[in-house]
Amino acid sequence: MTGGVVVLTAGGTGGHIFPAQALAAELQARGRSVVLITDTRGSGYEQRFPGVTIHTVRAGTPAGRGPIGRIAAFGEIAVGVIAARTLLKRLKPAAVVGFGGYPSLPAMLAATQLGLPTLLHEQNAVLGRVNRLLAPKVGVIAAGFADTAGLGEADRKKLSVVGNPVREAVVAVRDVPYTPPQGNGPLRMMVLGGSQGAKVMSDVVPAALIQLPPEIRSRLRLTQQCRPEDIDRVRAIYSDSGVSADLAAFVEDVPALLAGAHVCVTRAGASTIAELTTAGRPSLLVPYQHATDDHQTANARSVVAAGGAFMIPQAKFTASALRQALEALFCDPPSLARMAAAAREAGRPRAAKDLGDLVERLAPANGASPPAEIGRAA
Repeated sequence: MTGGVVVLTAGGTGGHIFPAQALAAELQARGRSVVLITDTRGSGYEQRFPGVTIHTVRAGTPAGRGPIGRIAAFGEIAVGVIAARTLLKRLKPAAVVGFGGYPSLPAMLAATQLGLPTLLHEQNAVLGRVNRLLAPKVGVIAAGFADTAGLGEADRKKLSVVGNPVREAVVAVRDVPYTPPQGNGPLRMMVLGGSQGAKVMSDVVPAALIQLPPEIRSRLRLTQQCRPEDIDRVRAIYSDSGVSADLAAFVEDVPALLAGAHVCVTRAGASTIAELTTAGRPSLLVPYQHATDDHQTANARSVVAAGGAFMIPQAKFTASALRQALEALFCDPPSLARMAAAAREAGRPRAAKDLGDLVERLAPANGASPPAEIGRAA
């Protein structure tokens, strides 16, 4: 379906940018022109948005700052709103879709002030602070999880559960059957620590793996994301213990690695959960303990409840605990297969398409008004 431009706006971290990327590709496939409004961090993901015009506006983050810092942040947001209003008046978008994060706030506030059709997408199982502020003002709310905490009763009437959009390359992994470890064959393991990596993974995972029995350790084929400053240290540990490991600050081909992985040890960000469940791969989840409103724990619980993952809170994420969990799983391939099947059942591979459908209903290509049940910004 062709039609007017759709503006996406997202915070500058991967958790907000990646679902926006997936929706952009879906809308472009339908003939839509797409514009992204973000901050300077988000503009660093330009290569992920081919054919998308990217604009940056100023935005501040008042959370976690002192009184003077908060005042300055609100000033930055106000400047951003003025710039976003000017930009949106020029673009005349058919709809504006926000993915959360403070960099999305100026554009979404400007869109609601202008009376444009608006949609929020919340990736996590707990509504983020910016989306919590915007929820009463927008026309439609889409959620990544069926149980999303933090929504008011009135806002739930605008809610559609679509899941979290992921790249088509990840959706394609869903068609690759999970094959549990065979006999004395390789044990393929992937360790991810979020878009910036995680020091705790570099500290705990190597200490756990070198404690595994030699007959398991020798079979490991590991890909691990590490912070740049940790790579040499972690590589030396694996080299000394005979663990075959590929280390990188940024793991490039996640879809291919997911396709072959027997188990994944990861954080519990919304995009990571979406990729694991879409692909149908078992995991050990270690939620980031300082995440706002502990939303990663809420994300993890959804997959654990479905049977597709185990969760180890970071406070209990020790070398001993991880070693015991991995040894039990590697010695029980049928359990890994059941976890993979449960994770796959929990996945929402149509998330990008379903979110695209919501956008189309909100912003019909022929310029007609959106259906009454979709609503417009207050």
